[in-house]
Amino acid sequence: MFTLARRLSKYLSLFLGALMLTFGVLKFFQPFRGWFDVQIQESHLPHEAVLAGKLGEMVVGCLFLLSWLRRSLTAKTRERLLLIACSALVAQMGTAIYVHLQPQVPASVLPLGIKPPVIPVVVLLLALLTAFAVWKERRAEGASDVPAQ
Repeated sequence: MFTLARRLSKYLSLFLGALMLTFGVLKFFQPFRGWFDVQIQESHLPHEAVLAGKLGEMVVGCLFLLSWLRRSLTAKTRERLLLIACSALVAQMGTAIYVHLQPQVPASVLPLGIKPPVIPVVVLLLALLTAFAVWKERRAEGASDVPAQ
């Protein structure tokens, strides 16, 4: 039985996985690489954050995708992967919001040239919604595992 929570977590995680993996890879190529370097530099984050940000986005994207594309995973393992991916994405989007709010970071190096952190906030909300759907799915499965008395 595919519950609403399971469908929601599947579609959101596939979307977030494709989104994060794509943007992580794009940051290795111009003009995205230059924009990302300026974002990190002008927000006074350590230089190591450049590579960590790129690889982090790709890993999170892979975790979201792996949770559904690897059929041999148990439901419990899939749910754990999704919750780890959601937690990491929340941290990444928190950092992205911080970067957007730095006055030294020009809008021209931000996604779509939008200075307010609209995109990171939307992605953050999608990550939270995905985590909530997974949590709800886990609770429903846990309730069905309890024997009737």
